[in-house]
Amino acid sequence: MTVLQPGPAYPARLHVDYLEQHNRVRTVFRAILIIPIAAILAVLTAGAAHTVYDQSGQVVRSTSGGIAAGLFLATLLMILFRQRYPRWWFDFALEVTRFSARVSAYFMLLTDQYPSTVEEQSVHLQIAYPDVKRDLNRWLPLVKWLLAIPHFVVLAVLSVAALFAVLIAWFAILLTGRYPRGLFDFVVGVGRWWLRVEAYAILLVTDRYPPFSLR
Repeated sequence: MTVLQPGPAYPARLHVDYLEQHNRVRTVFRAILIIPIAAILAVLTAGAAHTVYDQSGQVVRSTSGGIAAGLFLATLLMILFRQRYPRWWFDFALEVTRFSARVSAYFMLLTDQYPSTVEEQSVHLQIAYPDVKRDLNRWLPLVKWLLAIPHFVVLAVLSVAALFAVLIAWFAILLTGRYPRGLFDFVVGVGRWWLRVEAYAILLVTDRYPPFSLR
């Protein structure tokens, strides 16, 4: 009998420690407690608008962009023209992604730990640094967003389902102090799926097409 060996792990991985007992008070006021750290994340990642007017007051040029768009475009151009992915901005993108994941996990009630801007806490997110010349096709970043459209469609549906799962978990925590394990695994799985698609189509760290899987 032939035993199939599991393939190599995907370059982007997410694991959240399961919390056996949640704090009911923190759960009740989660939408309020998250505001300060969510505001910091919003300021960090929000787009900045710049509008130019002529002497008559008419708009001549209006542009907007954000850190995600800037990193995506800069990385795309570097891979396309230089076949390089500077380590310092990979590290920056990784830490922003980790911070965002901690805020999301807190909002989704997956953890009671207030999101840190530095510490890993219970949200473990890893992205492998790519060897661009060996691992990445310099032309593929031009079409990755198009190739990822099926994932975006599926994830739009799954994200709505995850929000309903969080709502059910909110009531479950208030009644029992526990996050139902099935709902927890589903919500984490959706986040894991999003991470793989982000690593493929936005952070551009891998050419491996993301699997359609919550695992």
